Amino acid sequence: MSKTRKPDFRPNEFVVYPAHGVGQIVNIEKQEIAGIELELFVISFEKDKMMLRVPTHKATEVGMRALSSPDVVTKAMTTLKGKAKVKKAMWSRRAQEYEQKINSGDLIAIAEVVRDLHRADDQREQSYSERQLYEAALERLTREIAAVGDGDETTAQKQIDAVLVNRQAAA
Repeated sequence: MSKTRKPDFRPNEFVVYPAHGVGQIVNIEKQEIAGIELELFVISFEKDKMMLRVPTHKATEVGMRALSSPDVVTKAMTTLKGKAKVKKAMWSRRAQEYEQKINSGDLIAIAEVVRDLHRADDQREQSYSERQLYEAALERLTREIAAVGDGDETTAQKQIDAVLVNRQAAA
């Protein structure tokens, strides 16, 4: 499969852009940049009030992908149920790994970050940077699960919370 093959995304379709999460293609437009005519996907990230233009021939190369299948969502929820795997490495190294997982756009990797950084009420406080990473991963996970399901982020958030709370109860 060639990297320059044009992906078949369409307007109004939801996609995942690794660095920003779930967005919606609002248009495919042609634009001249530095004397070269380019075809671009115009992606709207409603929550972030952001528009992104991605050259169609570079979309797969940068990791843009369709939403996860319901099977992948199920695997992500199963990942959340697992026991947190916290390495004994220095926090800066772990934080870097968490950041890479979040920006990979891989739903399972994002679920691992949520699982590993989740704190129950009776556990020690999270540091500011830990909480920032946790919230970023949780938001990405929630948005994609909502987009794959019925589109309701509140329902997706409740599903995730239920899994995390039940995991704590079982521990």
